[in-house]
Amino acid sequence: MPWIFLTMAGLFEVGWPLGMKMAQNSGHTVKGIAFAITCMALSGFLLYQAQRTIPMGTAYAVWTGIGAAGTFLVGVMFFGDASSLLRYLGVLLIMSGVILLKFGG
Repeated sequence: MPWIFLTMAGLFEVGWPLGMKMAQNSGHTVKGIAFAITCMALSGFLLYQAQRTIPMGTAYAVWTGIGAAGTFLVGVMFFGDASSLLRYLGVLLIMSGVILLKFGG
């Protein structure tokens, strides 16, 4: 269950930069900020739950890795952020590190 909490925390970590991006659109400022704050709170609570069992350094690294990779992918797919083979390789390296942390102990 702790790894499920941690995975969900990482996914909600993607939500707050998404909310900030949504808030930049006219007429969606309050909605975007509310979404971002909600995602921050849920992400933090789920990280707290995961850290009850998973070591702090591992949990934090996995949480930020999922958040960074997920935010990159959302930016590329929905907001036209720059993408290149090297950028995708970087995300692959992040996710490889997350997987190694999971199975490394």
